[in-house]
Amino acid sequence: MSETMKLPGQLVFGLDIGTRSIVGTVGYRTGEHFHVVAQCIREHETRAMLDGQIHDIHKVGTTISEVKRNLEEKTGRNFTDVCIAAAGRVLRTMTTNVEYEFPADKEVNGEDIYALDSMGVEKAYEEFLKTDNTEMKFYCVGYSVVRYYLNHYPIGNLEGHKAKHIGADVIATFLPDDVVDGLYKAVGLAGLEVANLTLEPIAAIQVAIPEMYRMLNIALVDVGAGTSDISITNDGSIIAYGMIPIAGDALTEVIAKHCLVDFKTAEQIKREAGEKETIEYKDIMGLSQTISREKVLEVAAPVIKDMTKQVADKIKELNGNKSVSAAFVVGGGGKLPGYTDELASQLNIQHERVAVRGEEVMLNIVFHEEDARRDSLMVTPIGICLSFYEQSNNFIFVYFNDQRIKLYDNNKLAVVDAAMQAEFANSGLFPKRGKELNYFVNGKPRITRGSLGEAAVIMVNGQEADIYTPIHANDQIKVVESTAGEPAALDIDKLPEYGAALWVEVNEKKVELPVFAMVNGHLQSGFYGIKENDSIEFLNYYTVRQIAEFMDVIINQDMNIYVNNKLADMDTKVYENFSVIWTMEELQLSDRDIYGSGAPDTYANLPEDDGSYVKSEPRKEEKNLFTEENSMLNAGTGMESEGEGAQEANTDPVKTDANAIKTNADTVTDVSGANESKSEGTDNETENSKYNIPRSIQVTVNGEQIRLEGKTEYIFVDVFDYIDFDLSVPQGSGIATKLNEKDAQYMEPIHSGDVIKIYWKD
Repeated sequence: MSETMKLPGQLVFGLDIGTRSIVGTVGYRTGEHFHVVAQCIREHETRAMLDGQIHDIHKVGTTISEVKRNLEEKTGRNFTDVCIAAAGRVLRTMTTNVEYEFPADKEVNGEDIYALDSMGVEKAYEEFLKTDNTEMKFYCVGYSVVRYYLNHYPIGNLEGHKAKHIGADVIATFLPDDVVDGLYKAVGLAGLEVANLTLEPIAAIQVAIPEMYRMLNIALVDVGAGTSDISITNDGSIIAYGMIPIAGDALTEVIAKHCLVDFKTAEQIKREAGEKETIEYKDIMGLSQTISREKVLEVAAPVIKDMTKQVADKIKELNGNKSVSAAFVVGGGGKLPGYTDELASQLNIQHERVAVRGEEVMLNIVFHEEDARRDSLMVTPIGICLSFYEQSNNFIFVYFNDQRIKLYDNNKLAVVDAAMQAEFANSGLFPKRGKELNYFVNGKPRITRGSLGEAAVIMVNGQEADIYTPIHANDQIKVVESTAGEPAALDIDKLPEYGAALWVEVNEKKVELPVFAMVNGHLQSGFYGIKENDSIEFLNYYTVRQIAEFMDVIINQDMNIYVNNKLADMDTKVYENFSVIWTMEELQLSDRDIYGSGAPDTYANLPEDDGSYVKSEPRKEEKNLFTEENSMLNAGTGMESEGEGAQEANTDPVKTDANAIKTNADTVTDVSGANESKSEGTDNETENSKYNIPRSIQVTVNGEQIRLEGKTEYIFVDVFDYIDFDLSVPQGSGIATKLNEKDAQYMEPIHSGDVIKIYWKD
């Protein structure tokens, strides 16, 4: 390079760290051309690398340092960043589709495309982790977009198009951590940081198969010393990557065994066989020997056949179990005579369609050094430099609680990503809840969560942070694990069902009865602490016996008990708005006017006499169910016993501290009546006229005749108990209710003969 030549501001330094040699390239891009400013090639003094894997990091690092110094002297620049490529020794690939929808139509720009590519790489990595059944950690070392989609239609380039929906098919490649980590450590020993990491076949294809040829079904084989890396194009895209762990070193080894020489001498014999008819060498005994080119090829032939068969089989596997139209070969290992012919035979294609690619594909490469190397060995090193402009998928290192971890840099890394990579428990980042409490209320399972503990304390470079704080290379992250909260604890009186009340009518006096709780079959107060798997039942009824005990009344066994104007006993259930009468008199229920008006035409609706209106037999003395232990239900006195009869002791309604009443028209039956006990000197006719008894009515609902029974009066909402109308699954904007062609209210009275319509509004 001329000393007066001016270099651009930014130079790209690329290293091809191969099994036999390290090739360094420095250059820059202008428009469609890439300018190679300087090159340097150094072979390993020993076999510090095998099959693309670094075995001696320090020796490889020393060789990299020599290449770096040489290029710094040639260019007059100091290099701190480098682009590298990894060989696919244990290569895994994953193809995925990713899509993104914009809130509104917009013009797609470069940032949108980069974000879409990154989403594809992340999705491919997530899918790869699901299928990986090894204990090795894998990292994405390169990717390519098979095709883009604009509003679900394939397109070559998204940029500049207006779209609502964009997508991409992405193929990503993954290698084990030890392969990647060895490369990073080796360049680190030379004082370099990785600016970009790619895969060798991805780099090679940048040069060997320009985009104009990628519409063809072509295979590129990069035959190195330890691995043969493969990539395939079709329909304008790179569709697959692969690798086999056999290459030029296998040929060198068989020559070394035949000629009885060391590996370095055998490598020299292999190279000269491509250029000379007779090769001279010294064996390990120090004796001078010669071997003809034909003999070298004869010795190498079985290995070449085996190698090309493995390559051809891999190509067919990656290409949908069929051969390709042509194959290009790059790398030093493919230069041995006979390799391309044998590969063509294995692929079953014309021999002229398999060829070594070198200077002829470097039409857009400008070499500034007069003695610059332009053969197939330089295809991958130049491609590594070009990959820097195509994608930035490097790794960074951070310190998480003093542990050095490596992260794939997608330009969106945060503390949570480092925590996941460090295998820090996700629960340690977020406040933990105390143990939950599981129990049942009225037969349905319910959970009360424990309280939240303290959140994790997160520091990034000594500053307070959170899990979403962005992180960068060499950041110091400290996380103190979150704590757990207190276990869940709940008393019965904290349940929403507690504190409700039932209102019933006892001898024409309104009585408020608190709803009580049964826990595992035992009555409990509101202060009871709920335990795991407790079964809690809030009863929506009282028995006559419980009402009497609550009112602190003793009912004489000779008294008659009526519930909703039917003869009952002490165990009869009394629900919301039921009426209860206990009296020494025998009510003549069959003579009573259900409306209180004496209208004779209404008697037809009375239920037939089923014997329930006859005075019951005297009852035996019954035990009080409300013990002293459960005395919270014995609050308030409605009546008291005196002699054998009973008389009123308190004419005011009985009150408790229960909360406001909650009634549900779908579940609570309203069967109340106006009841009053008999006064002295009042005849039976006057007494009976004060009571209503249940009646039935017939209405038309959505064209069908419906009979409602069991109540003295009916309201619109009662109809829902008799029709199949699912309120739990809305099927419209609301419910339309019509009564005799007019809008109706749920609490509006209804009568026999009414026409009702109920339906969902559109």
